[in-house]
Amino acid sequence: MSSLRGVTDGDEARSWLQIRNIQDIECVVPDLAGVARGKMMPTEKFFSGPVMTMPASIFAQTISGDYPEDDERFQHNPTDGDLYFKPDYSTLTTVPWETDPTAQLIHDAFTRDGTPVETAPRNVLKRVLKLYEDKGWEPVIAPEVEFYLVRPNTDPDYPLEPPTGRSGRPEVGRQSYSISALNEFDDLIDDIYHLSEAQGLEIDTMIHEEGAAQMEINLRHGNPVELADQVFLFKRTIRESALRHEMYATFMAKPMSNQPGSAMHIHQSVLDKETGKNIFVTEDGEESGKFLSFIAGHQRYLPNVTCVMAPFVNSYRRFARNSTSPVNVFWGYDNRTVGLRVPYSNPQSRRLENRIPGSDANPYLAIAASLACGYLGMVRNLTPDAPRSVYSSDEVQALPRGLLEAVSLFETCEEMIDVFGEKFVATYRAIKLEEFETFMSVISPWEREYLLLNV
Repeated sequence: MSSLRGVTDGDEARSWLQIRNIQDIECVVPDLAGVARGKMMPTEKFFSGPVMTMPASIFAQTISGDYPEDDERFQHNPTDGDLYFKPDYSTLTTVPWETDPTAQLIHDAFTRDGTPVETAPRNVLKRVLKLYEDKGWEPVIAPEVEFYLVRPNTDPDYPLEPPTGRSGRPEVGRQSYSISALNEFDDLIDDIYHLSEAQGLEIDTMIHEEGAAQMEINLRHGNPVELADQVFLFKRTIRESALRHEMYATFMAKPMSNQPGSAMHIHQSVLDKETGKNIFVTEDGEESGKFLSFIAGHQRYLPNVTCVMAPFVNSYRRFARNSTSPVNVFWGYDNRTVGLRVPYSNPQSRRLENRIPGSDANPYLAIAASLACGYLGMVRNLTPDAPRSVYSSDEVQALPRGLLEAVSLFETCEEMIDVFGEKFVATYRAIKLEEFETFMSVISPWEREYLLLNV
């Protein structure tokens, strides 16, 4: 069985591939939307050829395949010159859904002189982790990713519908934690487990969520880069598994108007690198000042990074009032109505669950943004408000309600510009504004329904 983090260098990788008789390698790079970009090449060419290159524009591409126009902030390389991509051999694993023996390998992006590319999501996360490392801290995270299974839909004008399970009937009601509803898709779930195991991906639990044919996968806690890699690969795996069973798997934040949205909750704790102890607790097991400041950092800065955790126009449909999705930055103990939940746990496992990110978010960027909020809270010694036991939907919504507002909060936050870098913020801003203009060029069914004959 292959395993992420099992190979350390090129020699071990060559041996690993030869043992498995793998002839082709997918050289993969996650872009800003979390889409897998890259090249496929024969194994021998991979080891005998020069370093892989791709144009710099792969980190300036919108979800629709367009490119933003240059402005005074976003200055794209007019020649679209090459970037250099180096393999992270610890991510080498199989591609078990391919008919021929194939491997995949995640790469990192660099300029010609070896400088990490500021706009590459994996580098963005590593940049944030370096801030923690410089303080002697080591973040630990555990993501929970929700997704929907839907009937194949080839016409975007038609709404999505739940698929038919083994009973021959689609789900119509909500089935939170239902085992029988989960069993409707036993064959598909078996495939997800088998394909995941073949790649060394570890599923902690799988549950049926609130929506019709909505599932959630919980991953084991660990290093943020490793877990972001796993979410990135899990998304590919789940989509491929669904296609085998004539279904789609979608990670849209709000794929169906009458169903709950899909989130990517991020559980976070921080260890002292020297002692390995959780810095969120004191010696007597009580909450530490750093834990409260970590919470306060999220309360202060989450609105400024919402465009990273809710990256598309559709993402904000999930933040509806009177829904199960949090629309606030309150915190509380074991309270799922607030954006920041502190689960009950033993002291060493004390953690904060950030419930704001959508499942459509790039895992590298969402984790980086969440950890950035906590970091700023700790270094600035911020203080949170009182924990909430009850949340009223009548209270003011703290999160931005749309993409343009969210981007404005991100691009004008000096602290986040310092954390992420001017180049990344300018590029991300340009991409999101271009995506919004693309969205505005489409006339929706709502407009035809209510405006066609009434205005």
